[in-house]
Amino acid sequence: MIKSPIHQQTIRKPVHAIGIGVHSGQKVRMTLRPAPEHTGIVFVRNDEGGAQVRAAAHHVSDTTLSSSLAERDVQVATVEHLMSALWGLAIDNLYVELSSEEVPIMDGSAAPFIYLINTVGVVAQPALREFIRIKREVRVEQGDATAILRPHSGFKVDYTFEADHPVFNRYPKRAEIDFGVTSYTELVSRARSFGLIKELEQAQAINRCLGSSLENAVGIDDYQVLNDDGLRYNDEFVKHKMLDAIGDLYLLGRPLLGAFEGYKSGHALNNKLARALLRCEDAWEMVTVGEQRPAALEHLSAIPAIV
Repeated sequence: MIKSPIHQQTIRKPVHAIGIGVHSGQKVRMTLRPAPEHTGIVFVRNDEGGAQVRAAAHHVSDTTLSSSLAERDVQVATVEHLMSALWGLAIDNLYVELSSEEVPIMDGSAAPFIYLINTVGVVAQPALREFIRIKREVRVEQGDATAILRPHSGFKVDYTFEADHPVFNRYPKRAEIDFGVTSYTELVSRARSFGLIKELEQAQAINRCLGSSLENAVGIDDYQVLNDDGLRYNDEFVKHKMLDAIGDLYLLGRPLLGAFEGYKSGHALNNKLARALLRCEDAWEMVTVGEQRPAALEHLSAIPAIV
């Protein structure tokens, strides 16, 4: 397992991909470009004259079936899978150029983004990485759903997915992963979006899931998974919820040192938690880690071997 970097990172050179937006159904070209230290993750709408939208929790504008950002009336949709992959690869600074408003869905997981970045590699930058260290519990609720951040020496996710359905009931609905000892790339990144076929028409009626297919999601009817290759993990459903939560929380702009616990939380509640944390200034602090870092901070396990 490769240790977490102590310096900020970006990619070595530009890399391109073409896909479709899962909600818009439109073809989109995406280019990832290196960015200077302290830039953060910045989306660039080439079709809007290069208008920029910074990846930030307070820029989340819509959480209907995905996380979308907006800044000065410019929107970028469905950012959570890419943000999750960038967390997993410890990418701090990056320009994400798009030819339309939605990040391509690829196969519905974070794995294609990780593969794409691995083809060009990651490069360390002079500045030290900054972490948000949780000092006390922060909790938000919505109905019976909850999302919580607690102090922890590394980064841990505990998620419970609840849905009473014949297919979901056959698979684990809870997973707890300490990323100090577990590889995000191996055990989480390949978990795909999923949905019930009978709900697809309703989603498309509100202009969502127009590009959805079995190539970019796990489809489920009343009794079975419809994809020919089945599930990638026995607990793929709950792991995709974890993947989403990691991406939503990386919109805080820094990796977390803490433990996240979600019970039925989705994009809206994840963002509510991120905003609540930022308001509670006594609940967190910004820290950097020097060369003599404690072992507990070695929580990112998927840094590319290409350097």
